[in-house]
Amino acid sequence: MDMIGIRTIVSRSEKLSISKQCTLLDVSRASYYYDRKKPSKEDLKKESLIKSRLDYWHTKMCYLGVRRLVVKLNHDGIAIGRKLVKRYMEEMGIYAIYPKPNTSKPRKNHIVFPYLVKKGEIARNNQVWAIDITYIKMGRSHMYLTAIIDWYSRYIVGYELSNSLDTAPVLNAVKKAIRVYGKPEMINSDQGSQFTSKEYIDFLNRNKITQSMDGKARWVDNVVIERWFRSLKYDKIYINEYNSPRELRDGIKEYVEEYNQIRPHQSLDYKCPSDVYLKNRQMAA
Repeated sequence: MDMIGIRTIVSRSEKLSISKQCTLLDVSRASYYYDRKKPSKEDLKKESLIKSRLDYWHTKMCYLGVRRLVVKLNHDGIAIGRKLVKRYMEEMGIYAIYPKPNTSKPRKNHIVFPYLVKKGEIARNNQVWAIDITYIKMGRSHMYLTAIIDWYSRYIVGYELSNSLDTAPVLNAVKKAIRVYGKPEMINSDQGSQFTSKEYIDFLNRNKITQSMDGKARWVDNVVIERWFRSLKYDKIYINEYNSPRELRDGIKEYVEEYNQIRPHQSLDYKCPSDVYLKNRQMAA
C-alpha cells in the first residue's frame, strides 16, 4: 500500500491507536509518518537532462543496454548508476535489450495477430499503414507521439500528441487519418497494450481493416515508422528547444509538412511522399 493510501485509511480520530491501526493493516508506523520530500527545481532539471540524454542515446544506438547507457551518460559528464538509469527508462517507456521503444507494453494474455506485411507485395496507397508511439522530450517534461505512415508512399497520414500512453490518442490518430484519407486495407503495429485493447480491435473490425502485428521484439517488422521517428528526432527534436505542448505541436506539424511535401526519398526515386501518395490517390479517384 502506498503512503497516500495509508494516510487515508489510518485516522487519528479512531479509538484505536495509530500503532494498533498500522499493525492491523500490516504496515509500519514509519510508513505512516514518512513525509516524501518534494524534488527541488535542481533535481527536476537534472532528471530532465538525464532523460533527454537517455532518449538521445537510445535513438542513436537502440541496441545499448543499461550498463552501456550508464557508460555513455558518464562520458557525457553525468554521474549515475544502473538502478536510476533503469528506473528512468521504465518511466520513459523504453527498454534496454531490443532496438525498439517500449512505449506500448503488451498485456498479459493479450491477443496476438500474425504479421501479414509482405513487403514485395505492397504496390499501392492505403494498402498498409504502419502505426507506433514514441517518447518526445519537451522542456522539463515529455509527451508521446502516435504516428501513422502509409507504407507504400512513406506519406504521414496521421499523428497525435498526448501526455499519456492510453488507447484514446491512438484511436484519435487513426480516426482522423481515415476521415482525411479513407480507410486502409491493413494497419500494422507492435504488440503493445494500446493495439491489443478491445477498443482498438473493435474499431478495426467494425471498419473491416485487417490487423497485423510485429513479431515479439521484432522492431524491424515496422521499420518504416521507426525510421521516421529517428529522422524526426535528429532533424527536428534534438536541435530545438520545445517548452510547451503548443510549441512541440507546431514543430511536429512543420516537420510533417516538410517531410511529406518537400523532402525527396531515395526509395521513391527521389520523389516526395506527397508526389506519390496524392498523385496516385487522384488517379484512383
